[in-house]
Amino acid sequence: MAKRRNGAQTTLKGRVTLSGVGVHSGKEVSITLHPAEANSGISFYRTNLDDGRDCEIPADFRYVDATDLCTSIGTTDGSVATIEHLMATFRALDVDNCMVEIDGAEVPVMDGSADAFIDAIDQVGIETLSAPRRYIKINKPIRVEVGKSVCEFTPYDGQRIEVEIDFANPLVGKQAYAFDVCGETFRKEIGRARTFGFYADVKTLWARGFALGASLDNAIVIGEDKVMNPEGLRYEDEFVRHKALDAIGDLALAGAPILGCYRSHRGGHKLNHMALEALLADRDAWSYVEMPVRRETGHADLQAGVAAAAFGPDVS
Repeated sequence: MAKRRNGAQTTLKGRVTLSGVGVHSGKEVSITLHPAEANSGISFYRTNLDDGRDCEIPADFRYVDATDLCTSIGTTDGSVATIEHLMATFRALDVDNCMVEIDGAEVPVMDGSADAFIDAIDQVGIETLSAPRRYIKINKPIRVEVGKSVCEFTPYDGQRIEVEIDFANPLVGKQAYAFDVCGETFRKEIGRARTFGFYADVKTLWARGFALGASLDNAIVIGEDKVMNPEGLRYEDEFVRHKALDAIGDLALAGAPILGCYRSHRGGHKLNHMALEALLADRDAWSYVEMPVRRETGHADLQAGVAAAAFGPDVS
């Protein structure tokens, strides 16, 4: 059985920089992950804006300004797109506080997965802080439907993601994947799953200003009758695993880990955001709880009324 996580907040032990190209903008961009104080959460600090100013954007669902093919957050001063892979890494590895300095409008896509972000955090390590971590506990089901797409939250003793996809293209088809979120599972089974797209859609996407930086180096490209990447797939069901990665990142904008099960059927960034908005708008559907912070002896009594979720091992 998986161990329970420590209930203390975390940040990074040092700063680390990554550079790459934006999958949609096609522009070079660098990000630097900085340690941050307890209770500061995740935020993006935009530099190099056209007017010479900088701006800070909280990684919060209330700042989402676009969900078409990626998740973008912004204020009147600036925005940052394609944040979902980095946000998924923060959430899965239990990084609660970090300031992301970024000199462009889109997080670099790297190889299309979260692998580079995992490596970057491993380079500097994770520091445990003295403040307790808050969780959002699901108290009752919340469901959102758009056509044939359905997303829902239900009570669950842990952090669970269940994703189903259904594409007409037989190379993707119907796939399902379910797992309890923890650092170990994310590293081995989710984090390396890459974003994907269809070669037949490329010209249309370019005309709309999307996928200008996409290539076989940073995305799975699905042709008429085959996967065009020479190396093939990393997992037989890599497509649905990447959708699960996206879901973790989109739900990380709740501002706290969610204790419950999230099920997505034919979902995506837009529906993930809609479901999160619906959940947090219904104050009876959720409540804040805290897990106990482990003492040096390794023993701690659970607070009365607080759910004890079965979690994976600490990564700190």
